[in-house]
Amino acid sequence: MEAGPLSPAFRSLTIGIIALVSCVAFEAMAVTTAMPLVARDLGGESAYGLAFSLFLTASLLATVAAGAWCDLKGPRAALLAGLLLMGGGLAVSGTAFSFVTMVLGRAVSGLGGGFLIVALYVIIGEAYPGAAQAVVFGWMSAAWVLPSLIGPLVSGYLAQSVSWRWVFLGVIPIIAAALFLLWPRLRSLRPPAQPTMDASFGRRRSVLGLILALGVFAIQWSFHAGGSGVPGWLAAAVGTAGAAAVVVGVPRLLPPGVFTIRQGLPSVMVTRAILALSFFGAEVFVPLMLVTVHGLPAALAGLALTGGALGWSVGAFAQGKAKIERHWILVASTLAAGLSLGSLALLTLPGVPLWLVMLDWSVAGLAMGAALSTTSVLVLKLSSPSDRGRNSASLQLADQLGSVAGTAGAGAVFAALHAPEHPEQIGVFVVIWVSLGAIALLGIPAAARSRVAAGAPGQAIESKQVESA
Repeated sequence: MEAGPLSPAFRSLTIGIIALVSCVAFEAMAVTTAMPLVARDLGGESAYGLAFSLFLTASLLATVAAGAWCDLKGPRAALLAGLLLMGGGLAVSGTAFSFVTMVLGRAVSGLGGGFLIVALYVIIGEAYPGAAQAVVFGWMSAAWVLPSLIGPLVSGYLAQSVSWRWVFLGVIPIIAAALFLLWPRLRSLRPPAQPTMDASFGRRRSVLGLILALGVFAIQWSFHAGGSGVPGWLAAAVGTAGAAAVVVGVPRLLPPGVFTIRQGLPSVMVTRAILALSFFGAEVFVPLMLVTVHGLPAALAGLALTGGALGWSVGAFAQGKAKIERHWILVASTLAAGLSLGSLALLTLPGVPLWLVMLDWSVAGLAMGAALSTTSVLVLKLSSPSDRGRNSASLQLADQLGSVAGTAGAGAVFAALHAPEHPEQIGVFVVIWVSLGAIALLGIPAAARSRVAAGAPGQAIESKQVESA
């Protein structure tokens, strides 16, 4: 019988991973809850979405670099770099006196997040036997429960009664504590015995990651430039150049067959991207809708995110116990996510009780928890030890591209349709919810094609295929 995640051989590593994920969860819940007040205080409401989409954009670059780094040197250095960058970004955001500086701090934190998540995936793939991996991913999602319960309330109270700056600065000691818990096991991690890539190949992938990140940033900037007096022709030119950079970078950084939704690993990643686009594009606007339309205080509005995080944890735990084939988990989860997101359009109406919004968002979170944990398990199953870092990076890249597209697209819709003199507008939120719900439903065919035969290593990214990029 395989040893479990809390057996003596794995106990310290498991506790350290859960502590680190709890730290990341608290940061995400706290910052999302406080951001409406931050944007109002620093005059950044029209660029509200940039605070989230630029975090994800920076993560793109770090994710690509981390995949190559882990395959060459092991995950320890990437994990340490991620912790340092996340702490530094929080310090910049917490001391910012302009929305631009605050957004730059979020970008630095995004770099840290990109390094962290890939390193954790590689650590799980290297350290745990196959049956324990699904359990660990479920526990990683469960690590969001406590932060989701106390994060919105604590951050809302700090932002309203003390200062929103402590929402950022207060997370830094938690990062230091997580590193302290994880360090004993980190010291034993070693580079791969036989790396399948050389340093020059890693640098080429990092350059492609930089091109992709700059392209995504250019597209986002072009969306938000119109309201700042920038000539329309310049915004269009920058956006077109950014789109060209994305077209160049994405096919070389994702597995062959993604754009034709080939069965197996490519379909898994397409499903992950579509779900991330829909869910995270909606998530950043749920507190704003509750504050501006329903008139709730920030602390109370954040409870909707708590419901989503709790549902996510339940879904992630349930997928580890499910006996049905994993592609059916993805199909059912994608359907549930699409219907829940679309239902937010009705729940935006004034007078709708908060508990209904929380219930709906909990269902969306449950679907995401089941689906994303399932895609993580599938990618590790389809990877060999030599390309585990690259495949994990590709999965995170698909996730982040979807998240960036969702937050940037929803942010652009909000910036174009909302009227600052009437912040309680309902129509703009309805457009966002209906659009994102429809996009989620479009992911059902890709989820259906994620079915693979057990132990199909041919679906993994072949070294010769990647090097041709």
